Amino acid sequence: MSHCCPCASASSSTAPFFLPSIPDSSSCRSGSGGAFSAAVGRSKLRCGGGPRRGQATVAAGSKDGGSGGTAGGEKGEDDAPAFNPFGFVTDNPSSRSAIQLPAVPAEDGNVGQMLYRIEDKGREYGSYVRAGEFRWFVRETGSPDARRGTIVFLHGAPTQSFSYRVVMAQMADAGYHCFAPDWIGFGFSEMPQPGYGFDFKEDEFHKAFDDLLGTLNITEPFFLVVQGFLVGSYGLTWALNNSSKVLKLAILNSPLTVSSPVPGLFQQLKWPLFGEFTCQNAVLAERFIEAGSAYMLKLEKADVYRLPYLSSGAPGFALLEAARKINFQDVLSRISAGFSSNGWEKPILLAWGISDKYLPLSIAEEFKQANPGVVKLEAIEGAGHMPQEDWPEKVVKALTSFL
Repeated sequence: MSHCCPCASASSSTAPFFLPSIPDSSSCRSGSGGAFSAAVGRSKLRCGGGPRRGQATVAAGSKDGGSGGTAGGEKGEDDAPAFNPFGFVTDNPSSRSAIQLPAVPAEDGNVGQMLYRIEDKGREYGSYVRAGEFRWFVRETGSPDARRGTIVFLHGAPTQSFSYRVVMAQMADAGYHCFAPDWIGFGFSEMPQPGYGFDFKEDEFHKAFDDLLGTLNITEPFFLVVQGFLVGSYGLTWALNNSSKVLKLAILNSPLTVSSPVPGLFQQLKWPLFGEFTCQNAVLAERFIEAGSAYMLKLEKADVYRLPYLSSGAPGFALLEAARKINFQDVLSRISAGFSSNGWEKPILLAWGISDKYLPLSIAEEFKQANPGVVKLEAIEGAGHMPQEDWPEKVVKALTSFL
């Protein structure tokens, strides 16, 4: 069986994040006109056209034929299902298809083999750097002698710097020196245990980022690009505290005003016990990305976003701690006031994916109205919550024109 992505009905910010799958249909969620069809080569469109490559087509224990059967015959209806320690991931048919589990694990590997298949993926342009007390994974393109300056790209939660790989490669070709780190606790960077030197609070993220800039020898003002929730917001509050270090600021689909909705994922993470359960969902990141976009991630991309959460419980608990420590309304209030006409003079670009299911274009328009002389808004047609992933070429075009 194949499934449409459950986020097709996740337009409400308060709707539960993990929704049951629905049967195939002939309809697809589209972007805007021709721009949508042109993006097929980048990401699969949301539709009922069939499963991803390698996805199970018969659920374990199914009485249908094919790989669902066993050598000893078909399983009867009254056979009790075997205990599954990974049931919180695989018992949901949509999650099963998302993490590519086979119908019969003995025929096609297990979680360990899955990790072996994907463990070397997603490290384009990256290396490890120790800054202060922590080990960061940092992607770098271009040369320190780049004639147009340095750009630092910051991702949001629950994703990683992998989303910038295409943009930073093309910006390096345009003459920039680019860095994109995974925040501490995210992606491939160090995952400190809460309470042992890092409590995932805003000021700690700021200090760690300052240490990283020193280690990377970024001493001159640079261009800053920020996207996303939570740690993305911390990138913006860092900029407010360090305006002299920022030449220009580009913001891609981030909460910017007190009216910005908070997705259900972050609300669920704050709930006792349920948050601990939610943070250990191995497909959490990819589902969040797909729920905010008009597209379904291709398998090779989903593998990378899934890998940290599949290989260890630490990234999930890091996300849990960060989500419970943040006061969204306080942070958004400071961002909204700090970048208003009374507080910020550096040029700002809002490169906004207009198909974002979390943050509508009206958020960007409201933010621009507070400082119209500084803020430039460029709507990116066909892109969702992560335009750098959905349509990197359009993001590059917007950035090169702005910078």
